[in-house]
Amino acid sequence: MIKVGIICEYNPFHNGHIYHLKKIKEMYPQSLIILVMSSSFTMRGNISLLNKWEKTDLALTYEVDLVIELPFLYASQSADIFSEGAIKILKTLQVDKIVFGSESNNKEQLMLLAKRQLDDPNYSFLVQKYLEKGQNYPSALALALKELTNIDIYLPNDLLALSYTREIIKQKANIDIVPIQRTNDYHDPNLNNTIASATAIRKNINSPDIKKYVPSTVYHYLQKKKINNNYFLLLKYKILSEKQNISKYNTVDEGLHNRILKYIDDVNNLEELISKIKTKRYTYNKLQRMFTQILCGLKKSDVNNLELKYIRVLGFNSNGRKYLNSIKKRITIPIITNYKKEYDHLLQLETYVDKIYALIMEDDFNYKQSPIKKD
Repeated sequence: MIKVGIICEYNPFHNGHIYHLKKIKEMYPQSLIILVMSSSFTMRGNISLLNKWEKTDLALTYEVDLVIELPFLYASQSADIFSEGAIKILKTLQVDKIVFGSESNNKEQLMLLAKRQLDDPNYSFLVQKYLEKGQNYPSALALALKELTNIDIYLPNDLLALSYTREIIKQKANIDIVPIQRTNDYHDPNLNNTIASATAIRKNINSPDIKKYVPSTVYHYLQKKKINNNYFLLLKYKILSEKQNISKYNTVDEGLHNRILKYIDDVNNLEELISKIKTKRYTYNKLQRMFTQILCGLKKSDVNNLELKYIRVLGFNSNGRKYLNSIKKRITIPIITNYKKEYDHLLQLETYVDKIYALIMEDDFNYKQSPIKKD
C-alpha cells in the first residue's frame, strides 16, 4: 500500500482541495492518505476560518485516512520552518510520496534547485547579498537561484514546493515528490471558473457568490463565523501591557519593537499597524506572522532548538486507525490521541494558542477533544 502525504492549511477547504484529493485517488487508487495540517493559525499569520475539528471532519469526509496536527511552533513560521516540521512528521510516519500543487509542475527542476541550495556555497552568499540590498527573503532566494541556474522560481506554490523538496533531501527522507499542475493563481483575489483560490474566498467571505466554490458543509460553517476585531484588540492589549518585553517573542528583530511601540497607540486595526511599520525588507506576511507569534506567546527561546517531540492525531478512519496501530511500535516519537496537560511545554503552548483562537473567533470548540473517528 502506498502512503501519500499532503501538507495543508485548508483556510478554508474548497473545490481546489477536492480536486487535489481526487487526483491522488486517481493516481494511487489503493493509497493511504496522511494529512499534516496547521490548525488555528496559518503560515502567513492568518486566523483559520474553520477550527481544527471542522477541518479534520471535512478532510475525513473527502477520504483522507489520517489527519495530523502541525504544531503551532512550525505552522506559524516561514516556509522553511513550516516545511521542516511537516516533513519531519511525514518522514516519521513513513510516507512514500508527497503530492502538492505547483505552478511549474516540474519535478526535475525542483530537485535541481533544492540540491543547489544545499550544496552550492555561493547560494548563501548570494542570498545575503540580495538581503543587504533590501530584498525580502523570498525575493533574495529567487534572485540567488536565478543567478546560479538561470531558472526563474518566484510563484508561491513553487517556492513552497522547493522548501518541501529541500527538507526531504536535508532530512534524508525516503519520500518521492509528486507535483500536480495548479489550476489557478494561488493569490488570485477574484472568483473565477469553478475553482477559486483560498485568498479569493477569504476576500469575498460575506458574499453569497462563494457558495459555488466550496462544499455545502463549508459554506454552512462560514455563514456562522463572526469576522470581528477581536484579534487586534487582544494584540494591542498585549503589546501595551508588555511594552519593551515584546522583544522576547520570535521574529521581533532589534529595532522593530521600537517601531511597533511608536505606532501602536495611533492605529485602529492590524492593517494600519502593518502599513506603518512595513518596509521592503519586512513583507506584509512576515509582519502578520510576527504579530500572531506575539499574540500567542511564541518566544525566541521556544524555537532555538526545534525538535519534534510528539505527533498529535486529530482524526482517522478505519484505514488510518489500522495504520496507526501498525506503526506505533516502529517509531520512537510518541503518538498522542488523548490530551495530557503535563506532556510537553509545546503541547501546552498549543492549548494556549487554541484558547486565544477561541476568543478571537468566539468559538467554544473543545481543544481537549479526542480524535474524530469516521468509518
